Amino acid sequence: MAQQISRPEVKAPSIGGRPGGGGPNRFAPTAKPKNAKGTLSRIIKIYMRWAKTIFVAMVLTVFSSVISVAIPYFTGKTFNTFRISNRTVDTKTLVGFLWIIIALYITNCIISWINGVIMLKVSQRLVLVLRTEFFEKMQKLPLKFYDTRSHGDTMSRITNDVDNISSTIAQTTTQLISSVLTLAGSFVVMITLNVPLTFVVLLCIPLVIFLTRLIASRSRSYFLAQQRSLGSLNGVIEENILGLKMVKAFGKQQDVLEQFKEINEKLFESSSKAQTWAGYMMPLMNVINNFIFAIVAIVGGILSVGYGLAVGTVVSFLSYSKQFAQPLNSVAGMFNTIQSALAGAERVFEILDHEEETADIENAFEIVNPKGEVAFENVCFSYNKNTPILKDISFNVKAGETVALVGETGAGKTTIVNLLTRFYDADSGNILIDGESITNLKRDSLRNCFSVVLQDTCLFTGTIMDNIRYSQKDATDEQVIEAAKIAHAHDFIDKLPKGYQTMVSGATDNLSQGQRQLISIARAVLCDSPILILDEATSSVDTKTEKDIQRALTKLMKNRTSFLIAHRLSTIRDADHIMVIGGGTILERGDHRSLMEKKGRYYDMVISQMGKLPQLQEADK
Repeated sequence: MAQQISRPEVKAPSIGGRPGGGGPNRFAPTAKPKNAKGTLSRIIKIYMRWAKTIFVAMVLTVFSSVISVAIPYFTGKTFNTFRISNRTVDTKTLVGFLWIIIALYITNCIISWINGVIMLKVSQRLVLVLRTEFFEKMQKLPLKFYDTRSHGDTMSRITNDVDNISSTIAQTTTQLISSVLTLAGSFVVMITLNVPLTFVVLLCIPLVIFLTRLIASRSRSYFLAQQRSLGSLNGVIEENILGLKMVKAFGKQQDVLEQFKEINEKLFESSSKAQTWAGYMMPLMNVINNFIFAIVAIVGGILSVGYGLAVGTVVSFLSYSKQFAQPLNSVAGMFNTIQSALAGAERVFEILDHEEETADIENAFEIVNPKGEVAFENVCFSYNKNTPILKDISFNVKAGETVALVGETGAGKTTIVNLLTRFYDADSGNILIDGESITNLKRDSLRNCFSVVLQDTCLFTGTIMDNIRYSQKDATDEQVIEAAKIAHAHDFIDKLPKGYQTMVSGATDNLSQGQRQLISIARAVLCDSPILILDEATSSVDTKTEKDIQRALTKLMKNRTSFLIAHRLSTIRDADHIMVIGGGTILERGDHRSLMEKKGRYYDMVISQMGKLPQLQEADK
């Protein structure tokens, strides 16, 4: 990947997109989640897709909560078997209550284990669904999304952020349900045992609510900043792994290190602040818990001595005071996880809610046996509404003709091809293939009309055979080999130790740039589409390989409509039509000879490349 550099705001992206790109929001200021309640509600809606399984978990949770409420009650009854007045013990009743308590603890342990397994499976299923939906969404997003976003940040969302949601679901769902049921059950039992002591225990609720709100308001923004910084850090790591050669070639190791250090420090600061604020929760909750326990003990002692309240009832209330605060403590203990998950979920939903490519119109149809006639009618387009890229572009190309698009960098050559393939939609005007507007065609059908060879080759992890077959998955091995021969790639592939079974990927350098380009051309040969797009397809190869590719392209372009984006005269001089693009318009059009005779913009470009007119005249013979 090329090193990230500053570029004009209106520069057209590559037709195929390019990894990297910091994106406009890499160092965006921290902010609170836009809608924390809405995000949580949305997680619950997704979660309820497994309503039957969750219902079983809830039933088990109800049983677990009932047991949790019952244990302190029977503990109090156990103490009441001791008769202090005559110093006797009702041994039979005591043993019976002890067996009940033991059975309740064992049953609760088994239920909790089963419930944990169920919820773990559901949470992992949720991760599977979220990641699948996220990846499906990525296929539907417009090219503009990838041209303006850090790929590392997007990867962080589908991995780290989704994992955060998963861990929260597994840890908190049953605990939250159990907490609510335990609180309700404990309150009912306490109110039946003793009203004054019940109100003493309830003192913890306003204290916990105040504490939770205070810490939540401070830590939520830090958790969101933590997730953003983590995404930015992933983006920097990805860029520098892919562009390591460029980093070393230009001696930018120190600059890269400083850039990494800057983002890593931001991550450190936001993570530290988030964890620090969240870390206040448990110690303060313990203070509240112990405070309520002490008050219950004092008031219970007074009621027991002065008003005849049974000691067992006081013991039960001491247990309930701990148990009543325990659900609140559990929520507090999971507080940092909840905040992190909400921040991550919001980032995931931001992508899931992002505007997709314009959908096919209702009556869109598939084009059958396309010939390859192309027409632009008064087409206008801009990436930024304030800066037009193409202004009222019109031209016609007959089936089988070759069109060369030339002009300065950023003139709009690639933009024309992006509009033709409908990676972007024109602001106005009409684009037709075989007389049909491309907006009337299904996108899949439209893009089957094109074979594409880009300057930046794209190989996928797999064998060379798989990469060539990428354009036609049903092609036989013989067809793949024949395509490689036409592209002059067979000779070097055959000399590799594993031949066509050699493993390659987009990130490895076991092949030269020229060899990778030949594989891309073989892929286009196998595709056998009526319209061929060549975007500087020979710019990365040596002179000999270029001649081989030229011969291959001559065969490939035969009976195909071809669009060439190139600067080399050897590539474009034989085109049927040459269009000079500049200032958003077609400055000149014609064949090589007619444009040379005009001595206009094209003539100046050729002279600047060839150096001398005599050389040009010799080349023209």
